[in-house]
Amino acid sequence: MAFQNKLSGAAHADSRWPGLAASIRNLSPTAQFLALGIVGFPCVMAVGSVLVGDILPAGVLVGAGFYGLALAVAVLALRASYPHPGIGLCNTVTLFRLMLVSVLLAALITSGGHPWAVFALASLALLLDGVDGWLARREGYVSVFGARFDMEVDSVLALLLALLAYQSGSVGAYVILLGLPRYVFLAAQGALPWLGGDLPPRFSRKVVCVLQIGALLLVLMPVIDRPVSDLMVWGAAAAVAWSFWRDLRWLWRARRS
Repeated sequence: MAFQNKLSGAAHADSRWPGLAASIRNLSPTAQFLALGIVGFPCVMAVGSVLVGDILPAGVLVGAGFYGLALAVAVLALRASYPHPGIGLCNTVTLFRLMLVSVLLAALITSGGHPWAVFALASLALLLDGVDGWLARREGYVSVFGARFDMEVDSVLALLLALLAYQSGSVGAYVILLGLPRYVFLAAQGALPWLGGDLPPRFSRKVVCVLQIGALLLVLMPVIDRPVSDLMVWGAAAAVAWSFWRDLRWLWRARRS
């Protein structure tokens, strides 16, 4: 009899999951995104504390603060333009990547974390890049918001990897330049408004972004040192410069037409 009660209790617990999933699906996209985002706060603080080997040091709190600020900006952008009834797995994956980036920020500020552990987290953040886009196409949840959210997470990840690589001593300070192109481009739009024009989608742009972050990730690997790291950085820098030159040329021609 007790065994039967245990089985019925387990079945009752399992039956709650479909109801919970349905309740989440019935929420608005903003509420879904915010609910998942709030769950991310303790995750960022817990993983950050484990990574740096201390319970909630200042760097972990800064990482959590950055995560909260990025989450707030993303929610505002989602409310303004998101066209689908749910956020889907695609935006969930990108949100998870934002959590990983926030943990890496904590490692940078505290100068903590075992090099291989930092490399593993950064590798996971890179491996998931592209998964969100694939999921968006599979689910039919492709959106301007999702593409922009993914791009901004990539940009922050590139800058953090550049700073972590310099901090590790495996490459010179010039590596930081490899993490700045996106932000230099945004700053230049203030003086040259035509740079803010719409760019056509290009697969090569995504490939160069992955190459950029991949090179930074390899430089961060503890077994990589000069001169190999120098060659990787300059090779990736050349690819990024080529990609930006193509975009600048297209925007200049669009301005004149």
